[in-house]
Amino acid sequence: QVQLVESGGGLVEAGGSLRLSCAASGTIFSSDDMAWARQVPGKRRELVATITSGGSTTYSDSVKGRFTISRDNDKDTLYLQMNSLKPEDTAVYYCSAEESYSNGERLEFWGQGTQVIVSS
Repeated sequence: QVQLVESGGGLVEAGGSLRLSCAASGTIFSSDDMAWARQVPGKRRELVATITSGGSTTYSDSVKGRFTISRDNDKDTLYLQMNSLKPEDTAVYYCSAEESYSNGERLEFWGQGTQVIVSS
């Protein structure tokens, strides 16, 4: 089955940087569209960045210019480089993989998340 394991979270001061990783298994990673999302308790999960199998990227307005999503298809790993971190970036960060099938069906899988805390 598809497994996504996030790592790299932690405590950082405002203005600092973190790099999140998401190791994928059980899926043809190079064919998947991938994404990072984050969630604060009591709030809806927010999509932060996406990257298609072809490498096209999108970002939410809240992180544009500060975060960079990338992928290494040789290592089946997704990354999120987070710079100029702000206290409002504090959240649990999740990666997702979306598989596409020849019948048009798409299935989405999520990891267990990694906590990021940005102190002011």
